Amino acid sequence: MDARQELINSIEKLHTTELGKIRIIKGLHLNDDIEPVAYCKSLIENECNIQKHGKNYYCRFKNTVITVNSSSFTIITAHIQKEA
Repeated sequence: MDARQELINSIEKLHTTELGKIRIIKGLHLNDDIEPVAYCKSLIENECNIQKHGKNYYCRFKNTVITVNSSSFTIITAHIQKEA
């Protein structure tokens, strides 16, 4: 099974910590009315190119990167990559 299918099959398990929510909101410049985990789930299900490196999944869409721990399914961080 490829990394994308593995993560999609476990999408219900995705979660983050309170500090993780703050990092995601800040890193993606989200409004306060957007729930960060739901937003990340939506990107992962519909948009992201997903690769697994070591213990993490990296979900990339345009200039957005979401990092998910592959054993706990915790969203560690999400950010917008600066253009080179």
